[in-house]
Amino acid sequence: MSLRHRLRALTVTGLALLTGAGALPATAVAAPAPDGALRPSGGGLSAVIRYTEYGIPHIVGKDYANLGFGSGWAQAADNVCELAGGFVTLRGERSLVFGADGPGDEAMSSAGDNLSSDLFFRGINDARTVEKLLDRPAPRGPSRQAKELARGWAAGYNAWLRQNRITDPACRGKDWVRPVTALDVARRGYAITLLGGEGQAADGITGARPPAGKAVARPPAGAAKPDLAAAARTLLDRENAAMGSNAVAFAGGTTADRRGLLLGNPHYPWSGGRRFWQSQLTIPGELNVSGASLLGLPVTSIGHNGDMAWSHTVSTGVPMSVYELKLKPGDPYTYLVDGKTERMTGRTITVTVRGKDGRPEKVSRTQWRTRFGPVISGLGKDLPLPWTATSAFALVDPNAANLRFLDASLSLGKARSVRDARAALDRTQGLPWVNTVAADSGGHSLYTQAQVLPRVTDELARRCSTPAGQQTFPAAGLAILDGSRGACALGTDADAVQPGVFGPRSMPTLVDAPYAENSNDSAWLANADRPLTGYPRIFGDVSTPRSLRTRGAVEDVSALAGRGRLTVDDLQQHQFRNRAPAGDLAAADAAKACAALPGGKAVDSKGATVDVSAACHVLAGWDRTMNTGSRGALLFDRFWRTLTADGRTEVWRVPFDPRKPVTTPNTLNTRGPAFARSLADAVSGLRAAGIALDAPLGEHQFVVRNGKRIPVPGGGLGVWNMIVAPWDAARGGYADVVHGSSYIQAVGFDGKGCPVARTLLTYSQSADPGSPHFSDQTELFSAGRMVQGRFCEKDILSSPQLKVIRVGER
Repeated sequence: MSLRHRLRALTVTGLALLTGAGALPATAVAAPAPDGALRPSGGGLSAVIRYTEYGIPHIVGKDYANLGFGSGWAQAADNVCELAGGFVTLRGERSLVFGADGPGDEAMSSAGDNLSSDLFFRGINDARTVEKLLDRPAPRGPSRQAKELARGWAAGYNAWLRQNRITDPACRGKDWVRPVTALDVARRGYAITLLGGEGQAADGITGARPPAGKAVARPPAGAAKPDLAAAARTLLDRENAAMGSNAVAFAGGTTADRRGLLLGNPHYPWSGGRRFWQSQLTIPGELNVSGASLLGLPVTSIGHNGDMAWSHTVSTGVPMSVYELKLKPGDPYTYLVDGKTERMTGRTITVTVRGKDGRPEKVSRTQWRTRFGPVISGLGKDLPLPWTATSAFALVDPNAANLRFLDASLSLGKARSVRDARAALDRTQGLPWVNTVAADSGGHSLYTQAQVLPRVTDELARRCSTPAGQQTFPAAGLAILDGSRGACALGTDADAVQPGVFGPRSMPTLVDAPYAENSNDSAWLANADRPLTGYPRIFGDVSTPRSLRTRGAVEDVSALAGRGRLTVDDLQQHQFRNRAPAGDLAAADAAKACAALPGGKAVDSKGATVDVSAACHVLAGWDRTMNTGSRGALLFDRFWRTLTADGRTEVWRVPFDPRKPVTTPNTLNTRGPAFARSLADAVSGLRAAGIALDAPLGEHQFVVRNGKRIPVPGGGLGVWNMIVAPWDAARGGYADVVHGSSYIQAVGFDGKGCPVARTLLTYSQSADPGSPHFSDQTELFSAGRMVQGRFCEKDILSSPQLKVIRVGER
């Protein structure tokens, strides 16, 4: 018997043992988890895992707990150190393990250091917040299936730890790698849910203190007042945030086979606990979905099944609001609502830190809460909200009462159509800070901003905004409301699953447009021919300049839709086209103005005269792409970053016109001093680093994996294939990637139940440098290639690298 036949026989035998005589009926699910399920499991859970090319597992379990077991086992096999570090964070033990002053785990919150992170998460744990949410009946709380997945995931992770030796040097031999419980898994999902609200305000929550004396702190005479509008815009800037995304769905009228197409391109961190991990999850007769999970979660976050594909993009909706409290004179812990006093509640949080002598020490801080939420001292470093003798600020984050994220993702994985996807989102109302873009085999397309948002209508903001809120709400959608008036409380929509939030009927939604696209701007131009308007400001803005990435994306996808007869091949070509919209708009003008500089020279920001004449020809000859072989891309990139760095330079001569939002502003402003200075800075900076002005981009934008330099395509400049990397001239340029294109999927349908899918996990499946799947897909990304999807049985069994294992607790 051939090896292929033996593997196929093993697969069939394993699946028969796992699932019994045949496929499970749709109602065949496990019983509810008892209270003891929150402890490390010692039962008999198991799963069959079939690995295909690039280490992609196809996991089969007979029910939700067993499927979760297989997922937890396989995730640990690939990324145990990334996972274990996240669980240290969630336990509030980073200060003990890594030192109180070390940087916080930015995958789980925005805490600036480990002490703040520990105080934040121990505050959640001490209050038993997640346990209380787990006890809520669905749909306000998680479903039985979601709980079973979490229980199984924890058991699978623990089984892998018992049965295997850790080889990854990042955590090999470390005592902080410990077993977890289903509660730990739920806490991880909860932390992800909070990222846009309380998680973003972690330092403000843990650092909130009343004034030392009764006097109100006043700024020094002549001190400039903080620009709260600018601070709010910076805080909520989606274009320069640590996460973003592009996604587009095409309806059947634009495609070759009259069925839907989806291209998803999320921009997520390349390292840490917010990495994606790819798999196929199957319960015969119940669930069959392929895609990517956020590490530590037992569900598919974005992906496809046999009939529907979806992706998410980070939305412009602001998932938090602030109330300004009027304090009782002489008592900074008591505030007034309609003239009546209410006492803040304090909870003292104690964490253990590693002392200077290495011995454990205790640190305690008190956190304060109000009827609205926690008292905060500010949002980010640029938006102070000081607690004075007369006022304080409290944060409202409705996602602090949301443990429905797993169910939202699970329901999308089961949806057979765009209509089902909408119904799933309406039912679960669990997505905290993302839009959804989807396409189905029936030829339908969808964009919806279905997310959990505080119910701040424009009318409420007009009535109740404080002077600070009058700056922040119009500028960025961040409401700061008057907490002293009961009439300023958040209302509730009748179709909302929880109080104080907008219901499904309020969500900006576009169905069956020829294309539906989002690149982290508001819903307004999801389709430029069918603009969405009429939603409250907290969802996003309209009639304002779009990012270069949105402008370029709308130009490209509308042209594709207009051309028609699209296929998955077209989606892959678009993903790796690497067109730089900023270059198309400005490179020719820059080259022309460069050539007109007297003597070919310009003065840089240090006052030095720089010969820039060689740059003119490089800019003129650049192909306007960010391909690894593009010459001139690096020069223009460095010039553009310098020109636009402060956000105040008048870059364009033709201003924005809301009637032409995709094509304006335009025409590079080469007349002001900023142009020549920025060009001189770019030229002198590259020369000082020993980098040729016409060097191919890939020679200086790369990652190093096990000593091998891998060129990385894409970048900023409005490129769809976004890559964000810090400039380090000493290391040769952009020598690492912080975040950017991550789990890419191009999906269509053949009408036979087997989707036509190509995928790519840009940083590969495993963070372990000893894994064969540490950089294999990264090399594909460098070459502009993708992985052929294997969804149906015939495709899985025909994999030339098929490997089948059965994993269990014993």
